[in-house]
Amino acid sequence: MKDNKILHQLLVLLYPDRCPVCDRVMQDRLICPQCAAKLTYARQPLCCCCGKPVASARQEYCPDCSKKAHEFSQGRAVFVYRGPVRGMLYRYKYSNRRDYTEFFAREAARCCGSWVRQLGIDLAVPIPLSKKRLRRRGYNQADLFAKRFCELCGLAYDDKLLVRVRNTAPQKQLSAQERKNNLKNAFKMSKNVVNLKRILLIDDIYTTGSTIDAAALTFRQAGAEDVFYLCISIGQGQ
Repeated sequence: MKDNKILHQLLVLLYPDRCPVCDRVMQDRLICPQCAAKLTYARQPLCCCCGKPVASARQEYCPDCSKKAHEFSQGRAVFVYRGPVRGMLYRYKYSNRRDYTEFFAREAARCCGSWVRQLGIDLAVPIPLSKKRLRRRGYNQADLFAKRFCELCGLAYDDKLLVRVRNTAPQKQLSAQERKNNLKNAFKMSKNVVNLKRILLIDDIYTTGSTIDAAALTFRQAGAEDVFYLCISIGQGQ
């Protein structure tokens, strides 16, 4: 026990917590108050389907969800994808800032934990990367975030059940229709599981919903009754 405490103190000394916005060394907190004030949270009123912020509580759906049906039942995100959140997610995804995981997961548990718990989720699953992209990047940020969030919220979790079988083009380079076509038959389940009725998909960002829809369809075809999602950030609705 004493050795573990000394090891922890040494790791903190060598790898101190840093603010995910300004990178200042933190003590007893995960983000500095000045930077926390700059973050935009996805707060009500929200689209009752995808969870994007909308202009008025009288507006039931965002423009996207009013025009098309989704394979998922409902979704939520912690932040709106603008301001400092853009840089945070870019570094988390491409610059090996795995240390952001604790901040993202704790904020997700604080903001969305009660919503997730009332859904009666059977299993939480991260959106997987292709094997090629995982080898190149070295980690899946959605997996890191999902695992820690599930630990905090006491959810069953499986990072091997959903598999990406096609090395699809990066979604950010494509139009909405191209994104949908890009993800056709991109996912499969690694085993047949018939007793999972309510699934929670977890990813880092939601834009058009094409990735979540493709993954949700895979589970619905396998017998899931409802598929929900949680993301770190989401685009702004209208």
